[in-house]
Amino acid sequence: MQTKYIFVVGGVMSSVGKGIATASIAKILQSRGFPVSTIKCDMYVNIDAGTIRPTEHGEVFVGQDGIEADQDLGNYERFTGIPSTRENYITTGQVYQTVIRKERNMEYKGEDVEVVPDIPNEIIRRIKQASAKDKAQITIVELGGTVGEYQNLLFLEAARMMRLKNPQDVLFVMVSYLPVPSKVGEMKTKPTQHAVRCLNSAGIQADFILGRSDKPLDKKRKEKLSMFCGMPIENVISAPDVDSIYEVPINFEKEKLSEKILSKFNLEPKKANLEDWGELVDKIKNIKKEVKIAVVGKYFATGSFILADSYISVIEAIKHACWANDVKPTLTWVDSEKFEEDPSSVETLNQYDAIIVPGGFGSRGIEGIITSIKYARQNNIPFLGLCYGMQLAVIEFSRNMAGMSDANSVEINQDTKHPVIDLMEEQKKNMQESNYGATMRLGNYPCSFVKGTLAQKCYDKEHVLERHRHRYEFNNKYLDLLKSKGLVIAGINKKQNLVEIVELKEHPFFVGVQFHPEFNSRPLEPHPLFFNLIKSAVNRQK
Repeated sequence: MQTKYIFVVGGVMSSVGKGIATASIAKILQSRGFPVSTIKCDMYVNIDAGTIRPTEHGEVFVGQDGIEADQDLGNYERFTGIPSTRENYITTGQVYQTVIRKERNMEYKGEDVEVVPDIPNEIIRRIKQASAKDKAQITIVELGGTVGEYQNLLFLEAARMMRLKNPQDVLFVMVSYLPVPSKVGEMKTKPTQHAVRCLNSAGIQADFILGRSDKPLDKKRKEKLSMFCGMPIENVISAPDVDSIYEVPINFEKEKLSEKILSKFNLEPKKANLEDWGELVDKIKNIKKEVKIAVVGKYFATGSFILADSYISVIEAIKHACWANDVKPTLTWVDSEKFEEDPSSVETLNQYDAIIVPGGFGSRGIEGIITSIKYARQNNIPFLGLCYGMQLAVIEFSRNMAGMSDANSVEINQDTKHPVIDLMEEQKKNMQESNYGATMRLGNYPCSFVKGTLAQKCYDKEHVLERHRHRYEFNNKYLDLLKSKGLVIAGINKKQNLVEIVELKEHPFFVGVQFHPEFNSRPLEPHPLFFNLIKSAVNRQK
């Protein structure tokens, strides 16, 4: 059967939820029994997201094969359970790089290489490659940004070409924001009308509009959009703000979106199976008890605003674990630099039920994080350190429990006398040559547990695969010394002889992991480390 393609495009402004819409459409079609694939197309000339600041574009999501991708791939995985790989992420940089390489290799057989059609053709090839990899019957492709942006034209042209060749196999969903100006008090459709006209100028007619707003669309707004955007009123779908993103697929199905999509594709609708998803949404709405979680880090500020997207996978993993423990999280972003300015302010951490230190890079705010880790260790506050958080926990232990007051990471201080965290040997050449892109230890690597440790009990397994993204490692020269002082090595990569997990015995929950478990958490299957951290936080309340 011919693969069907759904292109999800944005109008009016970015960050209105195209990624969630894409993930939700994939989820409802998957619940109908159709194999799906999801793809994110980014207009950036970056080859991948690995060299982009988190405050610029949100967290870098790491796929199983090590692709450093846009955060939306994390949403796709959490909603569908389908692991993402490099085929699911397409950037302008990748496309041009491939076309130029093929030209240099004479793969165009002497023909002149042009932006159109050769760039769109390469985009189309990549979209079909991802569909084949996932053995999808329906592939949902999200185009980043908005339709009015110049950089998006070649992706829109690729989509137009696909629809021209097989009009019955391609449809378009416009996700657009309908503002309600506070001084006017009326929902306005004109910005969305304009966005649809922009899409029309690229030779594309939208099949559906997902109307994003803080309120549901009323009949009059739907009638206006139907009339001026050229589509049946039943294809204007209300997509109001919700308390939980996991409610979005349920809302789409209330308006029978999956049936309408399948009807356009001439596919026979199958019975939906969203019962477990619906039960989760009901549970989320009804949970009353709270736990207070402090996330101590430094990637929060973007101008005068707080950007939670820098740690979106961590946030979602916390939520998954809380719901499974019948509690809801109250998250507080704690800027570690405040502890450097006023060391006594670290005592404010005592009001929290658990502390998480997520991943990161560089030296800014590090001493404040180390101070917070020390406080968690001394005051028996459940603690989970992720990647850099684990490395800083090792530094804190080395300084305050093993007598190495100047212990540090080479990343922070190259001249430290006690480099308890050191650059991986194979990374030294990369750093000397400024070869930063896609050269870290990336993607799935195995971890073997030491029996009887807390980590092994959490997982209840002997081995596990977890995703990594780092250049620096626990320095094995200090292994015996730190173990003799009470640091427990709970997990190792046997093949490379690398420490993966550290923990403490005389503590309710103190675990640091070199990997990123948050990438493997799912709403119906919380990650065991996050689940047990929250379980310990609930016990602390008692």
